[in-house]
Amino acid sequence: MTFEKVTEELAHGEHISIIHLVDSLIEHAELSCASDIHIDPCASSIRIRFRIDGVLHDMYHVPSAILPEIVSRIKVLSRLRTDEHYATQDGRFRFLLPQTDSSIDIRVSIIPTYHGENAVLRLLSDKAENFSLQSLGFSISDAQKIMHALGKPSGMILATGPTGSGKTTTLYSLLKMLNTKEVSIVSIEDPIEYAIDGVKQIQVRSKTGLTFANGLRSVLRQDPNIIMVGEIRDSETAHIAVNTALTGHLLLSTLHTSDAATTLPRLLDMGIESFLVASTVSIAIGQRLIRKLCTHCKIPLTPQNFQKEKILFDKYSLSFLGAFCQGKGCDVCAQSGYFGRMSINEVLVVDEAIRQAIVNKVSAYDIKMMAMERGMTTMFQDGIDKVRQGITSIEEVLRVIHE
Repeated sequence: MTFEKVTEELAHGEHISIIHLVDSLIEHAELSCASDIHIDPCASSIRIRFRIDGVLHDMYHVPSAILPEIVSRIKVLSRLRTDEHYATQDGRFRFLLPQTDSSIDIRVSIIPTYHGENAVLRLLSDKAENFSLQSLGFSISDAQKIMHALGKPSGMILATGPTGSGKTTTLYSLLKMLNTKEVSIVSIEDPIEYAIDGVKQIQVRSKTGLTFANGLRSVLRQDPNIIMVGEIRDSETAHIAVNTALTGHLLLSTLHTSDAATTLPRLLDMGIESFLVASTVSIAIGQRLIRKLCTHCKIPLTPQNFQKEKILFDKYSLSFLGAFCQGKGCDVCAQSGYFGRMSINEVLVVDEAIRQAIVNKVSAYDIKMMAMERGMTTMFQDGIDKVRQGITSIEEVLRVIHE
């Protein structure tokens, strides 16, 4: 994907317009479907990288002399202090895309480093509001399990995984399904990534004492039916969340754990009584994001090209059946062979046997084995299913799962 505006602006040398340069960088990032712009000062130049489908790509190298002007322009847009160069600053602004007359929210983080101030811009596109469970990557059976849990008047639905695994997007998609005129929905987030009409969204502000825990207490006085807590970070928030679910509210939140089964012992580690965890958690969703093979250059693998895949499938004792494909690389996917992402998932339903295991404080491994016996498809298995369907590659699944 080519974009000449940035190159043309850089060619102006000392007559460069910083305003046009920053605008062109954001336009290029949006056209490239990038989620982040990294402006990294180095010893001899500024390295500008885009994160596309979860992977950073070098895009431009810019003279170091204009770093203060680039950072200053970003600070002006974000209404940050332009005279402060040795403290971290966070802000956000809305950017109008001239080619589509639409706008995107951009979250800004600036930190001081050895070679100057480093800026990272997160592009928050409203496209995420239109996702369904199937388009996110959930199988039909996993989507049915989630929809069953959404139909309950109370309980906890937890999305788990590391940073950048799509947890928040999943929760937003669930909120959109639940958002009807018959219910009151309140969310507490840090930060608010997408605005949803009909949902009362609260931004966490630590400086004023509005934390997840304090906000959750206040929300309960707003007569909500459904509450979303951006993240359960500490024991205090966990306790209030569990009590909220116990008192007849449907609560959605995220938790940083490696897989769905680890979620349950993690709550016990936060000091929640085992019988409370067992009686409140409805489902735990574990997920990761994988890159999809580019549909413009994807080709079926021929039998003589199966060698690498065959070795990997043998290693994991997997049946080698399916419509395997590979991405050759083209201009659309910047020669990477991948374009776009989807999730691989596991949905752990807390049934009576799992509840008893939680009360008995069995290990996460044992809970996972029990869930698999009851039909849970693990993230790895879900990834392999997508490999067999020709959606992604086994190398990509292994890269994300870190097996």
